[in-house]
Amino acid sequence: MANFSHQMRLSSTLLRRLQQRVAAAAVNSTCSRNFTTTEGHRPTIVHKRSHDILHDPWFNKGTAFSFTERDRLHIRGLLPPNVMSFEQQIARFMADLKRLEVQARDGPSDPYVLAKWRILNRLHDRNETLYYKVLMENIEEYAPIVYTPTVGLVCQKYSGLFRRPRGMYFSAEDRGEMMSMVYNWPADQVDMIVVTDGSRILGLGDLGVQGIGIAIGKLDLYVAAAGINPQRVLPVMIDVGTDNENLLKDPLYLGLQERRLDGEEYLEVIDEFMEAVFTRWPHVIVQFEDFQSKWAFKLLQRYRNNYRMFNDDVQGTAGVAIAGLLGAVRAQGRPMIDFPKMKIVVAGAGSAGIGVLNAARKTMARMLGNTEIAFESARSQFWVVDAKGLITEARENVDPDARPFARKIKEIERQGLSEGATLAEVVHQVKPDVLLGLSACGGLFSKEVLEALKHSTSTRAAIFPMSNPTRNAECTPEEAFSILGDNIIFASGSPFKDVDLGNGHVGHCNQANNMFLFPGIGLGTLLSGSRIVSDGMLQAAAECLAAYMTEEEVLKGIIYPSISRIRDITKEVAAAVVKEAIEEDLAEGYREMDSRELRKLDEAQISEFVENNMWSPDYPTLIYKKD
Repeated sequence: MANFSHQMRLSSTLLRRLQQRVAAAAVNSTCSRNFTTTEGHRPTIVHKRSHDILHDPWFNKGTAFSFTERDRLHIRGLLPPNVMSFEQQIARFMADLKRLEVQARDGPSDPYVLAKWRILNRLHDRNETLYYKVLMENIEEYAPIVYTPTVGLVCQKYSGLFRRPRGMYFSAEDRGEMMSMVYNWPADQVDMIVVTDGSRILGLGDLGVQGIGIAIGKLDLYVAAAGINPQRVLPVMIDVGTDNENLLKDPLYLGLQERRLDGEEYLEVIDEFMEAVFTRWPHVIVQFEDFQSKWAFKLLQRYRNNYRMFNDDVQGTAGVAIAGLLGAVRAQGRPMIDFPKMKIVVAGAGSAGIGVLNAARKTMARMLGNTEIAFESARSQFWVVDAKGLITEARENVDPDARPFARKIKEIERQGLSEGATLAEVVHQVKPDVLLGLSACGGLFSKEVLEALKHSTSTRAAIFPMSNPTRNAECTPEEAFSILGDNIIFASGSPFKDVDLGNGHVGHCNQANNMFLFPGIGLGTLLSGSRIVSDGMLQAAAECLAAYMTEEEVLKGIIYPSISRIRDITKEVAAAVVKEAIEEDLAEGYREMDSRELRKLDEAQISEFVENNMWSPDYPTLIYKKD
């Protein structure tokens, strides 16, 4: 009976997520406006004038400075006389972009991607407000440039692309100095930090100090999607050396040319960094990004109960995958409480793969009644394959994080498999509902593997090649649809175009991108004032994303929203995170909205509270004042 009650409660929660947008719209006109932020309408005090203000990307408006401001800031005569609107500035920039991008052919597939990145980066360097206006209005086109997949190419070439400092660099040489170093950053308030040690950038491996490009790209999406104020974000690179032989020998490499620290020495550096940033900014949220599997889980467990932090590769990827898996259940015409019945083959046992497995297992167990027996039962639904084949208990030196998912010898024998079975053999014998790729091994889902998936017992098999960047995708949509037909659900980590299957049929290519979740997780944590990022808050985010698509869309095989809707989905995810933080009694409030006031808000008001605290790119009125 308790089990049935829990299923009903879960179903009600997901149904409420589906109805939330309608409810919010219906009552929006009567919602209280007491929590509307006025920050964007207040004049901004600046302590510089003349050329200094024109060279400061935080405050520079370029040709949009009014004549009153030009007089007040001593810049009359330093700009052309025509005062231009936002729209005119964007039109000039876009015309310039289209003209310049065709002159460069240096990208891997799109011959203009680095040219586009350079042009956007130059705009970012001189006028942040206009940069984010352009990015937000063209998010579907430019998200793949500032984020995956182009950010991988940028990181590989970052030593040559570096022109102007952005973010902070803490290195092994800075031990003992980090507490004072954080005060070199000019912002008195920082809401969001994305930090990497460059050890596992996307699927490209150890890129050392060049990995800061990933932190910069992630924070661009925090601003564009979540409305985090760009003056309150900080990309961070922790340079503890590199084991990349090419970088160790490259005379132009910008990082420390020494082997990576390990063991206690490594932990001492990360500990000192965490203590330093939380001492100066006690309410900051730190997102760990692209740390090698060896450290990703250890650091997450080390800090998550004491600091406001999360690891996007472990928890964000897991949440997006869970949302996709729940969407796949819906697309099969089944209720989401059928999720624990799904058989899932996972290719890859790194930090992303294990993170997805742990999250999916917890979700299944919760649906089954959240008991130890249910947790063990959920384990039996997964078959994990790495480079050495199927992971079993007979294998020596299995990673401790992967060991809970190692299959018993009797289990694999009953399935007609043997120790070290290949991916194709496992897929053929298990006949899974879902084939999930988190291997960072491009082309892993070969014709043989896809042919094996034809034997799936599901009425509509799901195939998720989620590895980034594009070249590391386990297969392309053309390969999947050509072999498996149009009655599949396809979701990839990198963006692909829909496939024309002829006769009016379309193979929908969903993008299972972390950007659908991490901005909302960060924003929701910030606005709730939660002391930690709890499992419940992460689960609420995943469930919100799973419920976002309409039934009509899901039955067509569309299980993730278009990137063009990123601002809206982020608002809803953030609202779900805030609500969960309140229910778990973790919320301590944000600015004038203390925890008591937060608890009084209904769902529609929470959504409005989130929307009203999302930064938008508008030029503020600037007032000069001496220091």
